[in-house]
Amino acid sequence: MAYWLLKTEPDDYAFEDLVREGTTAWSGVRNAQAQASLRAMQPGDRAVIYHSGERRAVGVAEVVKPAYPDPGARGEPLVCVDLRAAEPLPAPVPLEALKLEPAFAGSALLRQGRLSVVPLSPAEWQDLVELSGIIARTGGLRRKERF
Repeated sequence: MAYWLLKTEPDDYAFEDLVREGTTAWSGVRNAQAQASLRAMQPGDRAVIYHSGERRAVGVAEVVKPAYPDPGARGEPLVCVDLRAAEPLPAPVPLEALKLEPAFAGSALLRQGRLSVVPLSPAEWQDLVELSGIIARTGGLRRKERF
């Protein structure tokens, strides 16, 4: 299983929209590096949904259909994948919290801020999920070493 972070503008398509719809085609991605990541996705992979405008991770989805031609690509060789909503994170994880975490030191999330599909290592995935639980339990942003 692989892990990903998928960025979206919540005014365009929020995690709540995915929850309401159940599944969706993650389409409209044009960046070549992000397209390569979409092509690498397989059913069962997990993805964090990240609201770009709010700069925070908010929910988890699962890839349910591997890459296929993006129906809105209009002749371009773009692909999309199908996602199913899994669950909201216990608490949103702001980008500022991830910047403090050693696991994210070399992450494409921090190095390439405009990249809309970001691969996550298992350590990054675990760290993000743990941070969400800590924020939910404490009601705030604190370093996890304090707990």
